Amino acid sequence: MQVVSRHPSRTAEPEYRWPAVVALLVALGLYAFLPNELVGGQRFGVVAAGLAFLVSLSFVNPHRLVHQTRWYRMVSVGFALVLVLVNQVALVILVYKLVGGHHDAPELLLASLQVWVANVIGFALLYWELDRGGPVVRTALPRTEIPPADFRFSQDEDADAVEEVARGSAMVRDWTPRFVDYLYTSLSNSMAFSASDAMPLRQRTKLLMGLQAFGGFVILALVIARSVGILA
Repeated sequence: MQVVSRHPSRTAEPEYRWPAVVALLVALGLYAFLPNELVGGQRFGVVAAGLAFLVSLSFVNPHRLVHQTRWYRMVSVGFALVLVLVNQVALVILVYKLVGGHHDAPELLLASLQVWVANVIGFALLYWELDRGGPVVRTALPRTEIPPADFRFSQDEDADAVEEVARGSAMVRDWTPRFVDYLYTSLSNSMAFSASDAMPLRQRTKLLMGLQAFGGFVILALVIARSVGILA
């Protein structure tokens, strides 16, 4: 296990792990209660893998995110990618069921909400893991050594604003984005179908946000169309 020592120039506190854990538990719960006919028993494999990941996370970082190894970094990013990929598969199956006029429409509408919320959480976890080298690196390394940013938050450029705003900026207070910031970015992208909070800077981030926005739009459009069909 490797402790990433915090550089003297950094004053940002290491991030707590519990917000991401709570979000992941919610996503796993949503997967566990998806209809059998939508994804079948395979979803329990994802749930089991997620729980195993959480157990390992509690051993490596029981309180704050200060420990990181190359292996652990690969597993963290890999699991977030798997979560997003599985959700895209569920989304495709859901679209097929909705378009095909499946008889149990209310159940499918509820499943649509489950898939949509799980999609928000999955992308939030992936953004959180990818941006600026991940949660451990973001608060430990000097800013000159942090990997290139995937997102530009308003706090990254507020240093020249009025004082009450500038006090919370990255330059003045050594602000760093936390999981809640990525969760809100993911949520707003799924609802507005565009970057409305943090702007994507890298091509990989733009592609991921585009995929997420497209999936959210498809779910919303089909759910509205199916709901109108039920009411009619």
